[in-house]
Amino acid sequence: MARIRQITIENFRCIQQLNWYPGQGLNCLIGPGDSGKSSILDAIDLCLGARRNTALTDADFHGLDVEKAISISITLGELDDALKSIETYAPYLRSFNPVTGAIADEPHAGYETVLTVNVTVGSDLDPIWSLVSSREDLRELKRYLTWADRARISPNRIGALADHNLAWRRGSVLNKLSEERADTSAALAKAARDARLAFGDAADAQLGTTLAIVTQTASELGINTDGPLKAMLDAHSVSFSGGTIALHGQNGVPLRALGIGSTRLLLSGLQRKAAANASVILIDELEHGLEPHRILRLLGSLGAKEQQPPLQGFITTHSPVAIRELSGDQIIVVRKAEGSHVATVVGTRHDIQGTIRSFPEAFLAPSVLVCEGATEVGLIRGLDIYLTAHGEVSLHASGVSLVDANGVSRLYTRADPFRELRYRVAVLRDDDEQPDATSETNFQAGGGTLFKWRTGRALEDELFQSLPDPAVLSLLAKAENFLGAELIDGQLTSLSGNTLNLAACKASVTPQNRSVMALAAKTKQNPWFKTVSRAEEVGRDVVAPYLTQSDPDFLANISLIWKWLRSAG
Repeated sequence: MARIRQITIENFRCIQQLNWYPGQGLNCLIGPGDSGKSSILDAIDLCLGARRNTALTDADFHGLDVEKAISISITLGELDDALKSIETYAPYLRSFNPVTGAIADEPHAGYETVLTVNVTVGSDLDPIWSLVSSREDLRELKRYLTWADRARISPNRIGALADHNLAWRRGSVLNKLSEERADTSAALAKAARDARLAFGDAADAQLGTTLAIVTQTASELGINTDGPLKAMLDAHSVSFSGGTIALHGQNGVPLRALGIGSTRLLLSGLQRKAAANASVILIDELEHGLEPHRILRLLGSLGAKEQQPPLQGFITTHSPVAIRELSGDQIIVVRKAEGSHVATVVGTRHDIQGTIRSFPEAFLAPSVLVCEGATEVGLIRGLDIYLTAHGEVSLHASGVSLVDANGVSRLYTRADPFRELRYRVAVLRDDDEQPDATSETNFQAGGGTLFKWRTGRALEDELFQSLPDPAVLSLLAKAENFLGAELIDGQLTSLSGNTLNLAACKASVTPQNRSVMALAAKTKQNPWFKTVSRAEEVGRDVVAPYLTQSDPDFLANISLIWKWLRSAG
């Protein structure tokens, strides 16, 4: 069945201009609030939806400028025989080059045959649908898909309200599961005389295949329906129509009484079963009403892990659970840039899949601080906890996510993809080991921000050399609590050449003691603070309370970092 090859949107809501070539399977749109993710889904629905009436207002025009018409064009490939019919659509068949994205107005051998559908809305708010063809434009001829073809390519949108799709209404997913239809004439007469059960028995025979598919799908997705489903007359219908035949459980309760999450999950599974007849699905805020394990089920039902996608999905999400489950080729970052919107595939460059798995929440934040290691991550978290407790806005509220690069050699492997995807990104690193100079230069030249400790120093050096004496003693006490007095004493004695021990360091804070403690704190074996939780405790309990009494250069560096963090969002 038809799949979308290209989407062009002009002057629709917050989108002034967007030109996007979506993927063959799942397309998960992410980005900051009001970036246009939901508007893209609405544009697809408006252009391809099988509806006779559409409610539009001046607010649907970009900048409320009704003098600039809304125009949405969608190019469809993988056409079935009916859509490639020479008799019906010959003047409108075009060719699509999947490598370059170029569309020619004549079919060409070796390229895919496509149709381009357009909807235009002027100041009169009356949408006009048509097929695109320069050849026919010259002849001033316009036509659109037949209603049957329009109904077949119409995407199925799964929202909070599911009554439409849980009854045999026009365009519902139930009508796309099979060709069978119920003959309701006799049953509807009886329904007027309280004949719900009688019709249910008749419908079971007429809709058996569909009911079996729905029952099986619900079972596969772990949705309890109390046994085989039945098609019964909906007692809440005001008038008898196709929508009067609705899904009911074995106990006679309408399936529309299911929770939001169960309904969305069931409908996604049914859409999968109906993919041969309806291959495009739209889901806004995928996670709505679903627990994490059910989010994974829903993505699985959409074919997220399958090499040959069973359907083409357009979804939006703010859930790290969903991001972690997807590949970089399925995640699209939507951003506004220089008056136009850009939809960029995260992709697989820089081994980004590891970052997706470990830090999915970073892809949902406007700003990302990539730290060399867990110590830096913990320090920033600890400072933030302390400052938030004293009335400042938290980094999470400011839209900042922290990423642990797990070593200087991986800093720009982690940071570069975010920069290339137009995130606001900075790096925080030690200076005792140097990263690749070219990578760092390119990162800064591309708009990334660099923070580092002073020349030759790691974070441990900065802490023990910059904090006042009481804070240094507190650091030593933390280390003793984390690792035990015996281990700390042995490290200090060994690294000082038997000239210092734990007792001596506790008795007097001297420049020599500070240097030895810093060296011990960053040993490869048994380092003092190199976990997020330990460094967070140090940042909260030691560094933050004594920060204003610290070395001015260290304080200035922390202040610069915090200024960047507070400017996020």
